[in-house]
Amino acid sequence: MTLLELIESGAQKLTDAKVSFGHGTTNAFDEAAWLVLWSLGLPLDTPLDGPDSKGNMPLALVDSTQAATLLEARVQTRKPAAYLTHEAWLQGVAFYVDERVIVPRSLIAELIVEGGIDYWLQESTHTVLDLCTGNGSLAVIAALTYPDTVVTGSDLSADALAVARINVDKHGLQDRITLLESDGLRSPVLQAHGPFDLILCNPPYVNAQSLAELPAEYRAEPTLALAGGNDGMDFVRTVLADAPHHMTPGGVLVLEIGNERHHFEAAFPHLEVVWLETSAGEDQVLLVTRESMTTLQQ
Repeated sequence: MTLLELIESGAQKLTDAKVSFGHGTTNAFDEAAWLVLWSLGLPLDTPLDGPDSKGNMPLALVDSTQAATLLEARVQTRKPAAYLTHEAWLQGVAFYVDERVIVPRSLIAELIVEGGIDYWLQESTHTVLDLCTGNGSLAVIAALTYPDTVVTGSDLSADALAVARINVDKHGLQDRITLLESDGLRSPVLQAHGPFDLILCNPPYVNAQSLAELPAEYRAEPTLALAGGNDGMDFVRTVLADAPHHMTPGGVLVLEIGNERHHFEAAFPHLEVVWLETSAGEDQVLLVTRESMTTLQQ
């Protein structure tokens, strides 16, 4: 069996099993390629067609069996592929992941790397907070993209922070990223690292009905990192109320809310925000200034 044949048969297996995607890939072929290449120790960008293609490379029985076993685990467990490989990629940066954290996929990373929020930053932007840091991916990407900043990553989950520590160390950013356990912005220890010029937040925002209908792959992730209450806005309300007190003048909050725009606008009908364009559209991530948030308290 060749490499391409194994990937194609794996893709068919995933399709027949009706697994769900969205944790790094969007279709059966890409998911099968990821698992097979990882299993064989090959780079994920190994060409499968064209003049430099490795698609026709014959595989030893032991290698094809090993890859087939991993594909079978994907079907039987319904776990995201990243939990099986303990590796996820976001904007070309590799991260360690396991079941203690959700698989990193935040659109905020895309905005950071592509300069989508640079217009709202200032020359004085120096302190960055990654609120609900999870595995630390946004904190790491922010530190790599903005070399003149210091970054704080906070999370309510001690388990998540343990994974974030692995990733901060993996990328050699121990001197620039501080990790803290905090329930939102209300921890005195976290407040001592502010005020913040920029807050990045990919919070739990899935509403109760949507949470109940999630595919098994998403239910394999920590509920704490997903569940946002009846309308998905429970934690968001707390953040918008607290953030202005812990930000510098001119500071901005970049907030991801997924498919919850209608719930967000219902909860905050008079809040002035900027919807940011991403590869998933213009209604998934918003930016709000400190000054706009203060109007909620008037």
